[in-house]
Amino acid sequence: MSNVAKARLFVPAALSGGAEVVLPPDQAHYLRHVLRLGEGDTVALFNGRDGEFHAVLSVVGKKEVRLLVGMQTRPFAAAADLWLCFAPIRQGRIEMVIEKATELGVGRLLPVQTRRCQIPKVNGERLSAIAREAAEQSERLDVPPIENLVTLEKLLAEWPKERRLYVCAERSEALPLLAALQPRPKDEPCALLVGPEGGFAPEELDAMLRHPAIVPVTLGQNILRAETAAIAALAILQAARQN
Repeated sequence: MSNVAKARLFVPAALSGGAEVVLPPDQAHYLRHVLRLGEGDTVALFNGRDGEFHAVLSVVGKKEVRLLVGMQTRPFAAAADLWLCFAPIRQGRIEMVIEKATELGVGRLLPVQTRRCQIPKVNGERLSAIAREAAEQSERLDVPPIENLVTLEKLLAEWPKERRLYVCAERSEALPLLAALQPRPKDEPCALLVGPEGGFAPEELDAMLRHPAIVPVTLGQNILRAETAAIAALAILQAARQN
């Protein structure tokens, strides 16, 4: 038996030393048939609230896989108080946004329907699975929730007044994102909003410029794809908050 974790899994069950966890069929299949692990092998478990634990496969059968939870390896630490609001984009690209946002430590993901958005709905179950897999791979201790799709009007109307919202507004008279972040406290609750592939409609930009929580920002002279803008802006935000 090795103490080196051969896999890392998110599980909803409570975790503590001596507890037993029964894996759902998809995770059991992954350990048994993809990784070919057996009884006595060690994996890492986390659940978004109790921290990370080593666990040993105690039963590896055709019908179920059970793990015996051992020692805690890391106490829980919440993700940064940073949200990503994004207009749904085409399949393949939206998955990239979810994956990279999770890797970059976003605490909450909010899909937003805008005027020029050509994607009328999102597959929340699929995107949640991608966020979970990204959290497992990146060794973060929680999985960001993915909220239901809302219109931009509803998002702005219900926006918490204490949370600053940086809006990537291409071709606008706005500060570069890094400059806009300089006078702000590093732990300030904040969020980023990235529009659709066609950009925001003029009336949407006008409404956002009147909103007290919004700060329009740019990411340079070039026009970026939505997924590129989201990743670049999140990297800048996280770097500024850590320096």
